[in-house]
Amino acid sequence: MALRSLLDEFVILFVNNNQPQEEEDESSPCQVISISASDVSSWDLSEILCYRRVKVQAHRTRLIQESSYFHGLLSGSFSESGRDHISVEWNLETFLNLVRCIYDCPVDVTSTSFLPLFDAALYFGVERLLSKCKSWLLLLASSKDPGSPIPELPDLVQMWSFGLERAVDFVLDLCAAYLAKNLMLVKSDQYFGNIPYEMLMCCIRHPHLTIDSEMHLADALLVWLDSDKRLLDLSETSKDNIVNLMEQVRFSILPLWFIAERSKSHGFSKYADHSIELVTKLTKMSSKCLVRSLRDGLPADLRVRLTEYTEKLDLSGCTQLNEAILLLSVLPETYFANPIWRKSLKSFLSNHEDDARNQEQSSQTTLPILSFESVEEVDISKCQRLDYKVTIKCISKSFPSLRKLRAAYLLNIKVSTMLELLQNFHKLTEVDLTVDIVPIIPCQASVFYASPGLAQTPPIISLTSGSNYFDSGQVHRSLSSITRLTLEGRSDLYDKDLRSISRSCGSLCYLNIKGCALLSDACIAYVLPRCKSLHSLIVCYTSFSENSVLALCAGTSVTNSLASNLQMLHMSKCEGISETSLINLITRTKKLKSLCLRDTKVSDVVLCEFSGSSLESLDISNTTISSMVLTRVISKNYNLKSLKARGCKNLIQSETVFNCLSKGSGLEELEIGWGFSYFSLVSLRHAVSSLRAISVGLGASLGEDGLKLLPSFCPLLESIVLYFQEISDSALTSIVTSLKHLEELALSYCFGDISLQSFKFSIPNLRKLRLERVTRWMTNEDLFVLTQSCPNLTELTLVGCAHLNSDSQPIISSGWPGMISLHLEECGRITENGVASLYGCVALEDLLLRHNGSGIQKSFLLDAALKFPMLRLVSLDMCDAKEGNFDVPEEKEEVRFLSIVKISRCKSQRCSLGRELAPVHRETLVMFWNGQNFTNTLLKQRL
Repeated sequence: MALRSLLDEFVILFVNNNQPQEEEDESSPCQVISISASDVSSWDLSEILCYRRVKVQAHRTRLIQESSYFHGLLSGSFSESGRDHISVEWNLETFLNLVRCIYDCPVDVTSTSFLPLFDAALYFGVERLLSKCKSWLLLLASSKDPGSPIPELPDLVQMWSFGLERAVDFVLDLCAAYLAKNLMLVKSDQYFGNIPYEMLMCCIRHPHLTIDSEMHLADALLVWLDSDKRLLDLSETSKDNIVNLMEQVRFSILPLWFIAERSKSHGFSKYADHSIELVTKLTKMSSKCLVRSLRDGLPADLRVRLTEYTEKLDLSGCTQLNEAILLLSVLPETYFANPIWRKSLKSFLSNHEDDARNQEQSSQTTLPILSFESVEEVDISKCQRLDYKVTIKCISKSFPSLRKLRAAYLLNIKVSTMLELLQNFHKLTEVDLTVDIVPIIPCQASVFYASPGLAQTPPIISLTSGSNYFDSGQVHRSLSSITRLTLEGRSDLYDKDLRSISRSCGSLCYLNIKGCALLSDACIAYVLPRCKSLHSLIVCYTSFSENSVLALCAGTSVTNSLASNLQMLHMSKCEGISETSLINLITRTKKLKSLCLRDTKVSDVVLCEFSGSSLESLDISNTTISSMVLTRVISKNYNLKSLKARGCKNLIQSETVFNCLSKGSGLEELEIGWGFSYFSLVSLRHAVSSLRAISVGLGASLGEDGLKLLPSFCPLLESIVLYFQEISDSALTSIVTSLKHLEELALSYCFGDISLQSFKFSIPNLRKLRLERVTRWMTNEDLFVLTQSCPNLTELTLVGCAHLNSDSQPIISSGWPGMISLHLEECGRITENGVASLYGCVALEDLLLRHNGSGIQKSFLLDAALKFPMLRLVSLDMCDAKEGNFDVPEEKEEVRFLSIVKISRCKSQRCSLGRELAPVHRETLVMFWNGQNFTNTLLKQRL
């Protein structure tokens, strides 16, 4: 009886390995192995799986308890219940892992093993393994850990299909949840187009759908529709599917430029007009009017998508965005169940306009704003209609973990006020308040007159008088976390502001004040010593001079100064620094990785003192540096990736420079002129194999043969800019047909015979095209061909296309509706009948029209501000004014987005015979917004 009881305790499971085995000779060991479940923890699976058949001695009771399959088989009425062995036909590795799980041993569930394990768990009814699989999938779908495993998209689709086939709802739900949470990651996967329609729809409708901005969802859907030729399927089911998908997009919160650019897309074109209409309508509505117009219930179409997994919120370019839309997005859905929610929100917005006290009470007690702890980065650039005070307070409450804030091109935000509002962001490390750089440096421009906004900065002594909010210790503590601060182009930044910032942001490592023309050298010198951790300094187009250099070099030794820690120093156009001071500075900057001395008076004597060996980027454009000194610098910096030396006339004998470059680790960017030839390119063959951008200027002689070498020598090129070079149809054809990554092509004042033939080839990736005095033959028909071959242009410059006329306007606006920058100069009679047909380019931000026909209306600036809601930069010429002049805006509200307006004036001239000659430039009126009002400056030179 005892022996029988012992035998009953075990059952032998005969498992066949269905996996293919390598052929073995007769001397190989037996193809059967016996193992015991009692030793399951010490099984060596790699060894066991070498056998074709495995006998597993397992406890009968354990199998019955843990598996519904074995429970029915071993304890029921089946004949197997009385046997001491059972045959199992299953994948050997999967079954052994199932047994390990039955015996409570760890089992590794991965995206590859999930389906086999889950299938086995279902078949054998092992709840323990089912639970493990479900927990793994749940963790995958909900984890916020960036280091969590990332399943392959094909595996995820297989899981979904398995769940659909077996009607396992939790698999469907969790697969959709993972896809929704990680759509930003998987939308660029090559397999994305193979996702089943039902799975994609479940993903989009899932409450965890996490995207940086609504345009990423629209873009993902267009990618999915374009794949597998779905848009060509004319069946009713396919049409309904497409409509259902696109209706999930919240068109009213798409960036205007995105809508315009995609308006020619087959899958998006039918929605473009409606989307533009929605955005335009919202752009004209105040926050209170918007709330008043809403109906009862959840305004889903106006809510920016935010989830507990959102890490980055990109609202840049959403000109229609106001504080009401932002508030609607951060309120809980339950808030909208209350029938008086609109009244409550209107009350909040009204109280905000009263005074700061009411605003503070309203923001804290009236609205139940949600907190999204995972959000670390927010971009509200070009969202000009946002009330920044309400916005910053809303962001501080909703995104307490915020680390990066980009608020570029917002003309209504003063730097000082913005930094006051940021005092509650205790984790904030990066702030970007970039605006367009005003093309005037007061001490360098030839000025007829300037309004007070461009007056010289007050003396440094005045900075100590008066009170400033930044002086409080509270602000000093709260802004000490900021390490990167970008104030590029801020014409509202005065000495007192930067001085206060330096006291508040003591941890600055990166400071960009490029184009801050009103800052004095004395102020910059005052600020620098207070930034003890500074390693990156960008002071291009400022008054950075002697005092600032002395501040950087101050220290008891060469290695004990701010300059000795700098890794980036950009000082383009910084004049007035003596040679002695430059030498003093350059000898201390041994750690530099990026050095920009463009348009400075740096000489050989200065640069030869540079002893650093870590340079990755060097810009000496338009300087007097010689090839001998440049070679010396390059020879010590073999990791140089970017060299810009265009306009350096002393590089004529520069073969040593290129020989030295050829020994380096390889260039990614090259700007060169004097001394560069066909033979130079040949010597650089291996050094330019990874080149992505090349600019060849005056003094270079690359030649037609050199241009033809570019596609084979530099197959990764994305940008080609040529000045005064010999070009031909064959060379251009080679470039545009071979360089598949080409995004920018500029031909300026080049010579040679080129025709339309060069541009008849498809260049779908080209985004920027500049043709200056190289296509005089271009007609309207040629321009139309260009719209077909380069359908995705966003920046276009045409100069000297004398045969174009007003019919060119509709060709441009219909061919490139997503145009962002358009420069037309001396192009026939394009503006002879006005510019009404250009208004189709609704996303224009930069517009230059000069000498194209005197038909532009007097009210153009005001009209353009309404027709082009994103327009920031305008350049005109009085020669084109229909009535001889232009109306100038007096109030900012009339032209909400315009930041810089340049209007040139010419004077006519006649030869000795009395014939009228081409007009010559006389002066330029520059108007720019300095944060408070428009400042007018009349310059002698042309800009």
